[in-house]
Amino acid sequence: MANKDLRNFLEEIDNIGELKHISGAETEEDIGGLVDIFMRDLDNPALLFDDVPGFPNGHRVLANIIMSRSRCAIALGLPPDATEEDLIKWWRHYLGEAPAHPPVEVNGGPLVENVTEGEAVNIQSLPSPKWHEHDGGKFIGTGCIIAMRDPDSGWVNYGTYRVQAHEPRVATVMMSPGKHARLLMKKYHDRGEKCPVAVVAGVHPVMFMIGGFEVPYETNELDVVGGIFGESVEVIKMPATGLPVPASAEIAFEGFIDVDDEILEGPLGEWTGYYAGGQRPEPAIRIETLMHRDNPVITGAIPAVPPNDNTYYMGAYRAAAVWNQLEAAGIPGVQGVYAHEAGGSRMWLTISIKQMYGGHSKQAGLVASQCHAGAYANRWVIVVDDDIDPANMNDVVWAMCTRHDPREGIDVINGCWSTHLDPMCFDDDYDRRNSRVVVDACIPFRRKDTFPAVARSSQELDDRIRSKYAEHLPEKYR
Repeated sequence: MANKDLRNFLEEIDNIGELKHISGAETEEDIGGLVDIFMRDLDNPALLFDDVPGFPNGHRVLANIIMSRSRCAIALGLPPDATEEDLIKWWRHYLGEAPAHPPVEVNGGPLVENVTEGEAVNIQSLPSPKWHEHDGGKFIGTGCIIAMRDPDSGWVNYGTYRVQAHEPRVATVMMSPGKHARLLMKKYHDRGEKCPVAVVAGVHPVMFMIGGFEVPYETNELDVVGGIFGESVEVIKMPATGLPVPASAEIAFEGFIDVDDEILEGPLGEWTGYYAGGQRPEPAIRIETLMHRDNPVITGAIPAVPPNDNTYYMGAYRAAAVWNQLEAAGIPGVQGVYAHEAGGSRMWLTISIKQMYGGHSKQAGLVASQCHAGAYANRWVIVVDDDIDPANMNDVVWAMCTRHDPREGIDVINGCWSTHLDPMCFDDDYDRRNSRVVVDACIPFRRKDTFPAVARSSQELDDRIRSKYAEHLPEKYR
């Protein structure tokens, strides 16, 4: 039996009324403009574009893919009514258990229904949109995975990076310093060799989700995807590079990145909500082979002003990963973690703890700001008491306003891991770093027994009122 694929996901979300079909939108302005509007609010439907002018009927574009909690849940195999807490618990359990199923090679699959090689290759035959009004070109890869192999160990890495389509046989890939694909490419180039690469531009959402997470170095992301699917991902080898790609993918192309072969790339509206990266030379992929299914679907997970499809899905995962890493570092009493979407699920973390000793809250904040899951492009870490819901921003801001004293409750850390997509990073073009703030918004430990009481009904009174007046209460409090 074949793996679950993108088309299974589309059928599932269509069944719950969360897929909108649009015909006749063109790639230069219409598709990107519609996606921008639909992404401004969570829970709008996913968009599937067909009958794209200038392209064969059936060549489709999918966007706003997992911009609802229910679609994130369905992608992971959970019921569509799963809560944010359910998603965080699911990720905590998954990351703790770390089930994995290595990929299995098969002889063929839907991906090989259409194959072109050499001069016949034309990635511009596919409807890659210009996603934002001021982008520097059309991007075939946003909700995608990029495959590269370690020339020493043979480990295959699958990361999610943006890919711009320039010419029929030329694309670029943007990889930030420190990311796995950039490190692997450098290994080839340090030897004076071309770097083999494969781009998979139409995949089940779980694949590009995992490609965008901080999966440990030398871990094959498709092992992780297999663990989520409960079965090995079926792969085929691309003919020119031998790189394995999912056999049920929609679109894949392969080629080589030569030493110092770069092309001006971008700009592309980014996950921080700006064009901070601008236009700069990025590695060029000289394409040898293009494959796609009949009626292929380009998956677009578009970075933009939050909320956006490029980062929303990361929130539950990042909260779970930071929580697990805090506990692994020996931090006791963690009650909850939340990664706010306004910071692209990276730049704002709230940690709720049950204070046990002096310095506990500061310790938790400092570790959260630098553990691997929380370190990249982080800006704010807020630590609150266990009576504060870290996902309730009104409660968090209340704690910051009434329990925080800047004299001793704030730490600024300089020289931290960031990216040129961060509009406030500093240093040179390669070594991009930022500063971040750790805010202790907990009741001072020395005042725990004397701090003013909170002016809110007790749980016992809440229960009595609920039993007498449930029909009059707002639904969330019944």
